[in-house]
Amino acid sequence: MTFVPESCELLAFGEPTHLEPAFGHRRNEMLAELAGRGFRGIALESDRVAALAVDDYVRDGIGDLDTVLRDGFSHGWGALAPNRELVIWMREYNASRPVRERLVLHGFDAPTENMSAPSPRGYLEYTCGVLGLDHDIAALAGDDERWSHTEAVLDPARSPGATPDAAELRRLADELWTELHMRATATEAWRRARIHLRAAIGLLRYHRACAVTGLEQSVRVSRLMAVRDVLIAENILDLRDTPILLYGHNLHLRRTPSRWQLGELDLSWSGAGTIVAPLLGAKYSVIAGSLGRSVAIGLGEPEPDTYEAQLAPGCTATADVPAARTRTDTEPRQGYFPLDADTIAGVDQVLHIP
Repeated sequence: MTFVPESCELLAFGEPTHLEPAFGHRRNEMLAELAGRGFRGIALESDRVAALAVDDYVRDGIGDLDTVLRDGFSHGWGALAPNRELVIWMREYNASRPVRERLVLHGFDAPTENMSAPSPRGYLEYTCGVLGLDHDIAALAGDDERWSHTEAVLDPARSPGATPDAAELRRLADELWTELHMRATATEAWRRARIHLRAAIGLLRYHRACAVTGLEQSVRVSRLMAVRDVLIAENILDLRDTPILLYGHNLHLRRTPSRWQLGELDLSWSGAGTIVAPLLGAKYSVIAGSLGRSVAIGLGEPEPDTYEAQLAPGCTATADVPAARTRTDTEPRQGYFPLDADTIAGVDQVLHIP
C-alpha cells in the first residue's frame, strides 16, 4: 500500500454510498494489509457506545457473533455482509495473538439515526452507576419516546431539547464530566463510563439544536448535520492514540465542506474531516471511494466525460485525476454521491471501483 504516507496515523477511507458492498470488501482487505504495517484497528461510522460490544467480541471472544452484529452496530450496519466478514476475520486474527497485539474495533458516530435521536437517560444512568451516584435521571428525562420519536427531530416545537428538564440534564452531565475526570483511572470501567457520558453530552447538544426555532429548514437541518459531525470529530480525535483505519461516508471524512441536495433542502455544513484535518496535519490522510456501475444499487455505466468514467481502477492521486464533470445519472434511492471537484479537493487519493 504505497499510497499510505509514512506520517499517516489516521487513514480515512470514504465510500460514496453505504449500499454498495464492494467498498466494505475492499476496506477489509485494506485493514489486513495495514495490520502488517503497525495499524492497530478500525473505526466505523457506527454508534461508539454500541461498538463496545463488537470490540469485546473481536478482542476477547465475549458474546456471540449474531448478537454483536445485531446490537453492536447502528444504522443497520450489522446486517451488511462485509461487516459480518470483518468481525469474523478480526476475531480469528486476534484469537492467536497476545493482548497487546490484538486489533480493536471502534465506532466513531453518535447514537443517532437520520430521523431520530435517543434519550440521554441510559447513558447518564450508566455513568452514575460507575461513579456510585444516586441522581434521579429518569425523573428529569421522562419517557424515552418523547426524545426518540421522529417529530422531536423534525419539528422544533415537539423537541424536548429546550425544556427546563433538558437544561438541568445538561448541567448535571457537565458536573458528571468533571467528577468522572477527578476520579480518572486507567481501568476499563472508567474508559467505558467516559464513552457513555460523552455520548450523553453529545445527545443533549443534538436535542438542543433540534429545538432551535426561527430558522429556515435548510439552515436548521444543515446545523443538525454539523452538530453530528462535530460529535464524530470529537470521537475520532479521542481514538488517535494508535494508528487506525477510519471508514465512513466521503461526506464525513473529506477535508472540504459537505453539500447535499435532499429533496427541496439545500444542505451545507462542515464535516468531521474539516475539523480533524487542520488539527492533525500530515497524520490524517483521506482516500475517497468512487464507483462506476453497480448492480447492487442499480447504477449504470457513467457517461464518458464524468470523473468516474475517466478514472482507472484502484488508487489515483488527486493531482492526477483528470478534469471532468459530475455525473447526473444517480437517484436518491441509490444513496450515491458522485465525485465532484469539492470531493477531489478534499482528499489525497481516489480509489475507484469500476
